[in-house]
Amino acid sequence: MNNTKKGMFCILCAAFFFASMNVCVKLAGNLPSIQKSFFRNLIAALFALIILLKNKEEISYQKKDLPMLLLRSVFGTIGILCNFYAVDHLLVSDASMLNKLSPFFVIIFSSLFLKEKANFIQKLTIVIAFIGSLFVIKPSINFVSNMNSFIGVMGAMTAGIAYTCVRQLGKQGVVGAKIVFFFSCFSCLSVVPYLFFNYQPMSMQQVFYLLMAGLMAAGGQFSITSAYTYAPAKEISVYDYTQVLFAAVLGFVFLKQVPDVYSLVGYVIIIGVAFWNFQRQKKIQN
Repeated sequence: MNNTKKGMFCILCAAFFFASMNVCVKLAGNLPSIQKSFFRNLIAALFALIILLKNKEEISYQKKDLPMLLLRSVFGTIGILCNFYAVDHLLVSDASMLNKLSPFFVIIFSSLFLKEKANFIQKLTIVIAFIGSLFVIKPSINFVSNMNSFIGVMGAMTAGIAYTCVRQLGKQGVVGAKIVFFFSCFSCLSVVPYLFFNYQPMSMQQVFYLLMAGLMAAGGQFSITSAYTYAPAKEISVYDYTQVLFAAVLGFVFLKQVPDVYSLVGYVIIIGVAFWNFQRQKKIQN
């Protein structure tokens, strides 16, 4: 399996894990977004630490990698907090639509800072996939007119910057587990002051769902980190839209949510463009 196919597989795994995380966060009930994000990143940090110890990796970082690691962590943390805030204050469909803008920002920032130019066909597949996601999430007409929506856009943009940093760190040879560990620890420590004064007690059921959300987030973080380490955004970011498909299936199984006709049209568009892009990449590489 070449690096592009590995990247495709990893980003599909990430889409599944992040969709599972969202379901678990939803099942955890009414808790502060920052408290939910803390558990999400705490489990990811522990998971990364176990992998580093198992692989006998030194938990140390070269000085030249620290600026990019800090950028990835700062923007990644802002992205998580903005996304969770948007989910809490907007319709889920609107928040999801805004979050799906992140692949656009990845391609934009990869083009600007990493000089990984996307060709016309690659840009077209992203646009078609985005149109498909609009059929699924059906955003309301006036969602851009308030600050909550602006925060959602900020979340997508900062996530795009963070994933661009991940791509650069991969090119610099930084191990994926080290990237996840650094980011997760940074994110946890950055919200501790808030939790110290505003922590809300949780039931055992809520703790369970947040722990599961953390495990799913860890899987997603490792998968997305590996994906952008293996391949440039212009070749694989379209597959990030499969999260919509996974969310629909998991939502039906665990939340009894049934997609409508518009959603089904969106699924066909997303799967179709992803399959077409895969076959096109396969022909080019052969």
